[in-house]
Amino acid sequence: MTTLSLRSPITRRAVLHYAEMWIAMGLGMAVLGPLVRLGFDAAGWSAVVDRTDWRAMIMATEMALPMAAWMRVRRHSRRSVFEMTVWMYVPFVVLLVPYWTGAISGGALMGIGHALMGVAMAVVVYRQRHDHH
Repeated sequence: MTTLSLRSPITRRAVLHYAEMWIAMGLGMAVLGPLVRLGFDAAGWSAVVDRTDWRAMIMATEMALPMAAWMRVRRHSRRSVFEMTVWMYVPFVVLLVPYWTGAISGGALMGIGHALMGVAMAVVVYRQRHDHH
């Protein structure tokens, strides 16, 4: 059994990297979000951004782009960046079916999606913990 200790340099780097990715994603939503909305409005497509299902995918992209860029700055391989990015989208894609059938609300789609995305990313960070620079 592997023990996980914050005293371990590998674990500390992984936790730091996880926090850095969340900061990059937050900045992406704060910076890219308004720009994307302006772009959709200018193109006459504001109704697209108002749909929760589309908004979830757009928002995931707004978070994925700066997170991927930060991972590249941290010298992660393209494969690692791709894997992390895929796992950012998976929870939202899976939750679209219950959203479309009316089993969950738009708020639940966004809330549960973000929570599951955090868990999925933590699993990937843990699996790749020896790759963090």
